Order: sequence, then C-alpha cells, then structure tokens
Amino acid sequence: MPVRSAALATAAGAALLLLAAPAAPAATADAGLVTESVTVDSAGRVTADGAVTLSGTYRCTAGSGPVFVSSTVSQGDSSVRAGIGGTRATCDGLEHRWVNTGTPDAVVLKPGAAHVEATLMELRPAGIVPLPSFHARHAQDVTLIAG
Repeated sequence: MPVRSAALATAAGAALLLLAAPAAPAATADAGLVTESVTVDSAGRVTADGAVTLSGTYRCTAGSGPVFVSSTVSQGDSSVRAGIGGTRATCDGLEHRWVNTGTPDAVVLKPGAAHVEATLMELRPAGIVPLPSFHARHAQDVTLIAG
C-alpha cells in the first residue's frame, strides 16, 4: 500500500505543478508575420459573348498540395452563382495578382452590379482523393464593365 500511495501522491503533485505553472505566452501578432489573404478588385469585365474576367491579389505560405484561387460571381439572385476559372497560386509569402476568366454555362451576366467571392484553396493529399483545405476567402460587391 505505501508504494501505491507514494505513486498517487507523486502523480497528484505533478498535476498540481502543471496546473500552477504559468501558461505559455500567447503568440503575439508580428508585423513581419506572413498572413494568408485573398482580395477582389472592385471592377470586373464582361464581354458581349458572356466571358467574365475577375481579378485581385493573394498571399499564401507553402502547403503540402497545389493551391488555387477560385472565384464565383452572382448578379441579382445571390443563390445563383457562376464559377469563373481558377488560377494556380504561388505560395511563397509574397503578394501576387490573380486573374480568372470564364464563360458561365447557365447564367447570363451583364454589365452592372455583381457580387464576387474569391477563395484560396489547397488540395491536400489524403489517401486516394485530395481534400480541400481553405486558406482564405473574400466576398465583395463589384461592378462588371462591358468589354
């Protein structure tokens, strides 16, 4: 019994020391620390044949799989969105431009107000099928300009 009591006392003492120890300092925001982000330019283009071009900037750090900037646009009914292309991202911590162009199949977009969502997404290896991992997302109202 005395060995068992000593072991329990030692374990209890260790637990108390862990609980009483000061917590590790929280990570502080460092101005030089790279953060991941994606932005959307305030204007996009739509041609007479329906091709849409959207653009913005992104910043990301290295991942374990390929990273892309995808974009969607809606006009009028926000529940109806059209995917507009995808750009392979260079994740080196620096800011880069992205430009996606595409022609929606089921939606006709016209010059005027629209809503764009850009997503910075990585395809991480996970067995047979890579799984998406989202790094950043930004939604913004834009103006589609003819041309």
